[in-house]
Amino acid sequence: MQKKSVAVVIVSNGPGELATWVNPVVNELNKINESLCNEDEVNFTLRLVLVPCPNATGKEVIIANSWNKFELITESKSFWKLLIKPRSFANWPKKGVVIFLGGDQFWSILLAKRLGYVNITYAEWISRWPQWTNKIAAMNKKVKELVPKKYKYKCQIIGDLMADIKLDNARSIKNKEKHHIALLPGSKKAKLSVGIPFFLEIVDHIAEENKNINFIIPIAPTTDKSEYLFFQSEKNPIAKYYSSKIKTIKNIKDSCFDYVIETSKDTKIYLIKKHPCYEILKECDLAITTVGANTAELAAIALPMLVVLPTQHLNMMNAWDGIFGLIGKISLINRVLTFIVRYFYFKKKKFFAWPNIKSQRMIVPERIGNISPRNVAREVLFLLKNRDQLKSISNNLRNERGDIGAAKKLASMIINSIKKL
Repeated sequence: MQKKSVAVVIVSNGPGELATWVNPVVNELNKINESLCNEDEVNFTLRLVLVPCPNATGKEVIIANSWNKFELITESKSFWKLLIKPRSFANWPKKGVVIFLGGDQFWSILLAKRLGYVNITYAEWISRWPQWTNKIAAMNKKVKELVPKKYKYKCQIIGDLMADIKLDNARSIKNKEKHHIALLPGSKKAKLSVGIPFFLEIVDHIAEENKNINFIIPIAPTTDKSEYLFFQSEKNPIAKYYSSKIKTIKNIKDSCFDYVIETSKDTKIYLIKKHPCYEILKECDLAITTVGANTAELAAIALPMLVVLPTQHLNMMNAWDGIFGLIGKISLINRVLTFIVRYFYFKKKKFFAWPNIKSQRMIVPERIGNISPRNVAREVLFLLKNRDQLKSISNNLRNERGDIGAAKKLASMIINSIKKL
């Protein structure tokens, strides 16, 4: 009896999703595939389709290729060509399954329809297109509750893929003498232009009061140490509002860190290039972060965070990315946009951090507005002294996530779908 050939196509986008969603699911699928080798029932191959995403780094193909687990990997820039002419990339079996594991859920549905395959959507917070997907793998019961009643039959609660992260304990930073604070000033230039001088001053103020703290910055894949030097210099117009500067950045050998920054006030900040570096972050007491997808990743590992967004530099729109950066160079338009953002957008928007947005309550503290590094530093010091409050934040973050074992359950859903084809 000839084996049934089936394609398992995983749709994803950025390095975080590859590491925390795709890799554990692929590992479980490979375990199952090995156990099916001697069976005549089914034979499947793994393919990875990367989709357009503003948070992607361009290094996703290199990361995925290094695993040696995919028969085919298509780059995000080729996604539209793949939709139009899939056979220009490979021969596609008549039957298959497309699984959403990152990006926009609509892309996986579109690809599944184009290939004539079954679609499974992993929904961490919400299933956006339940009418068009075949099955929904929900992180927790809250996700299922949001699915319209007539589509609930498609939904199965599997748990939290992020809870299945395997940590490298050999890279431990923990010691009893020191607190550890993670700093996430952003990755794009618009955020770094404010974040680097602002965060440098925060750590200097903290260090003035407490020398017993290690500061750690996980460098985003889209940035490097040269940008830290640039954005604290006079070349960045925002830097003049802050007194803290970088004195040196030096390489570190035989350490889990790659560089150490020493500020003009002799505060040390350790930089790590590994991405993602959840095993390091999980050992921190607290994170100070700007808004963005990083708040979702910190929430996934239940790390207490203080979310900051200084709005006093909104007029510096010529430093922003995209269309805002272009039109922000025009003085009159700059002033109009600044007014609209400050007095309408920020006042209307209730929450900015992902865990707060998704739960619609203040799980992690947010400080938005004309805030100062000194005031942020005071709040950080207060939180470090109030361990029960940090523990409460961590517990609340954990309660919003799902159970462990999701990768194995999702792999089983995929295999069961294959057997029914």
